[in-house]
Amino acid sequence: MTRLSNLTNAKRPAVGLFGWCFIALAFSLFAVVTPVSAQDEAADEFADAPAEPVAAAPAEDGGAAPAAAPAAAAPDASDQSLLGWVYQSLGLTYLLVFLALSFTFVSLLVMNLLTARRDTLCPQELVDSFEEKLDGKDFQQAYDLARADESVLGHVLSAGLAKLSKGYNKALEGMQEVGEEESMKLEHRLSYMALIGNISPMIGLFGTVDGMIRSFQVIATSGSTPKPSELAGGISTALFTTLVGLAIAIPAIAAYNILRNRVTRLLLEVGVTSEDLMSRFEDIKPGAK
Repeated sequence: MTRLSNLTNAKRPAVGLFGWCFIALAFSLFAVVTPVSAQDEAADEFADAPAEPVAAAPAEDGGAAPAAAPAAAAPDASDQSLLGWVYQSLGLTYLLVFLALSFTFVSLLVMNLLTARRDTLCPQELVDSFEEKLDGKDFQQAYDLARADESVLGHVLSAGLAKLSKGYNKALEGMQEVGEEESMKLEHRLSYMALIGNISPMIGLFGTVDGMIRSFQVIATSGSTPKPSELAGGISTALFTTLVGLAIAIPAIAAYNILRNRVTRLLLEVGVTSEDLMSRFEDIKPGAK
């Protein structure tokens, strides 16, 4: 009994140490298992919870979808036709002015093209017939032929024959007077084309100043930064008036110079031809019949 009690007393610290080790191991296991259980419970809780709507992820195509809404709200400029844009930019006043200038220019161009022809100013048929009458000494029929002709050469020849009784020099003076009068009529008609060519750019310049003033007025009166569409109205007016003014002026000035040179050349030909035809009367003295 003494040995057993001694053995029991000797092993008592070892048993206590083993017990404390067992308790520490149990707490460690509890500390490890408890967070895992908590995580599992939390996972189960989130799994059972209803799925919330996922926030819109950024679009893979670079955000094209968010930009589509304002684009659809903005007015589509492609729906406006070119004529509608021109009418809106010019306005009714400038449009009527440019249309009036355009129709007037086209009318003058057609009229001057019909006038500045050889058949109208110096027809070869009249030259041949008049010379034939003079060769046949049929001066009265030559005068009637020239008077009935509506060309410039006919008017010049009839004026010369009408004053031939006063001498050859008087006949030449009469021919020159009629020639200058006809030349003045033709140049006066052509000058309207030059007038259109000169005032069209001036009207375009007036529209340019008007449009720029409108744009600067938008900048001055707007409280914040003005929209580009508000500034574009005045700028488009300025540019379109300049463009249309030049579009009318350039062909008008070109046509005026071309037709004026042609009329000058034909009138010179009328003068030379009429003097050649009347040269056979150089010996006629004043008062001769």
